[in-house]
Amino acid sequence: MSKQLEIEFKNMLTKEEFQTLTKAFNVNEEAFHTQKNHYFDTADFSLRDAKSGLRIREVADRFECTLKEPAAGIGLTETTDLLQADHVQAVLAGNETLHAEEVHERLQFLNVSEEKLQLLGTLSTTRAEINYKDGLLVFDHSQYANTEDFELEYEVRNEQTGRIIFEQLLQQFHIPVRQADKKVARFVKAVQKQKGE
Repeated sequence: MSKQLEIEFKNMLTKEEFQTLTKAFNVNEEAFHTQKNHYFDTADFSLRDAKSGLRIREVADRFECTLKEPAAGIGLTETTDLLQADHVQAVLAGNETLHAEEVHERLQFLNVSEEKLQLLGTLSTTRAEINYKDGLLVFDHSQYANTEDFELEYEVRNEQTGRIIFEQLLQQFHIPVRQADKKVARFVKAVQKQKGE
């Protein structure tokens, strides 16, 4: 169980840019691992409207429930609970209500009841991470709702210096600045488009 401030810069990439960067940083196929994000919200998208997102992340045999909420600047406050595999499988099957102690407190604050949460679906990401200039450079290839995208993230402790380093990196590789919405926002948009909403 933990709470932390997440400061990260993001940029959408083309497939070619993604391949150029992974080659330039010697990130081979063995460096990538797959994680699944199972996203939840209420039927009327209470969390989205609060600019927040709730997911259960599945990596190997580890399950984390994380609620992301806006913080000062570009930061996000993340509240995370570790969950047991059998509980997660029951929640995903719709047989149990989510129970995550720390996340529960924040959901209460947002006036969102776990009973009203619905599984929106799953986004699968193939990810590699490397240390880069006092931060973490993250290469993501995501697939969801008949969509795939490529993204570069830079997780830092200091927003000002992190911004400069990230912008210099994009310039170095002649990559245009492209807005990268949160994965949950891209996911919801793709699901709504798929449903014709």
